[in-house]
Amino acid sequence: MQTPRELGFHFPAEFAKQRAMWLSWPHKEASWPGKIHTIYKSYCDFIWLVAQDQKVCINVKDETMKQFALGQLRHSELKSVEAAVDIEFYFHPTNDAWCRDHGPAFLINSETKKKAIVDWDYNAWGDKYPPYDLDDVIPTLIGEKLNLPVFYPKIIMEGGSVEFNGKGTLLTTTACLLNKNRNPNLSQKEIEKYLTDYYGVENILWLADGIVGDDTDGHIDDLTRFVNEDTVVTVVEENKSDENYELLQENLKMLHTMRLENGKQMNIIELPMPHQVVYEDQRLPASYANFYISNKYVITPTFRDSKNDVRALDILQKCFSDRKVIGLDSTDLIWGLGSFHCLSQQEPEV
Repeated sequence: MQTPRELGFHFPAEFAKQRAMWLSWPHKEASWPGKIHTIYKSYCDFIWLVAQDQKVCINVKDETMKQFALGQLRHSELKSVEAAVDIEFYFHPTNDAWCRDHGPAFLINSETKKKAIVDWDYNAWGDKYPPYDLDDVIPTLIGEKLNLPVFYPKIIMEGGSVEFNGKGTLLTTTACLLNKNRNPNLSQKEIEKYLTDYYGVENILWLADGIVGDDTDGHIDDLTRFVNEDTVVTVVEENKSDENYELLQENLKMLHTMRLENGKQMNIIELPMPHQVVYEDQRLPASYANFYISNKYVITPTFRDSKNDVRALDILQKCFSDRKVIGLDSTDLIWGLGSFHCLSQQEPEV
């Protein structure tokens, strides 16, 4: 069988035009122990913002969960009558809400105007949170519903571990993709072959570690994000005594040595980290890099940090002249160890 790359498919950048955003409705109490009821306000605000200019597709277990979701959505202050037609529900049961990682990787062929899906294997970040059998089949269920071809690489891969500029460069981390709890029998070179074959990229750049508190073993979407084809924002910690300081400085140094697919050095914009977010004595992986780029907005997590929230939003707004940057409180949401980008997966327009 030919690979997606051989067939002319590639994974577009998130800032490319989107048809839809996919979500899996949060329902697992263990992901937000004692606090799941507090997350729905920001989650629903997120949905309404995106739905203003594209579809939002939500995986739910059944009609009962759909009605619960609709009830929560009606309570949102951002509820828009016009946006209601752009929210669709699909009866696809899930184990958890992290659609970035268990959802489909949508590919496009720019010449034929075709779309396809990659269904990577999924093991809940190294078998940390079983069961995950329902999550593992979500890409195929969506492929069947949308009548799209589905490719099966048969290795573990998560959407939050990879970042794209849409021109052939992919950013990831050794801490995650080379972790023995993912694909222990594969070398770095072998993993790179899968990335090039199934994402349609040619240039793979490796950063090192993820931020403290990240249970995914170092997902790139908490660290460094493309804001256009040749520019990244990358988080830095300014407090030298903070645990994140050295590891983020190391990643910053590595970025300065890297080259894009065209041989050029990327533009690097530093993004501050928020103050420490701690709940029940646990350091949480709060990061402004976990934003979602929709057609109209850049929806960014904030953490009730009056100084750094404003700084981060201002920096991002300068990066996106064609979109409005909006901050949504993620202080309760991050108790689940992820935010808006972790919860969502984009479907490109073609």
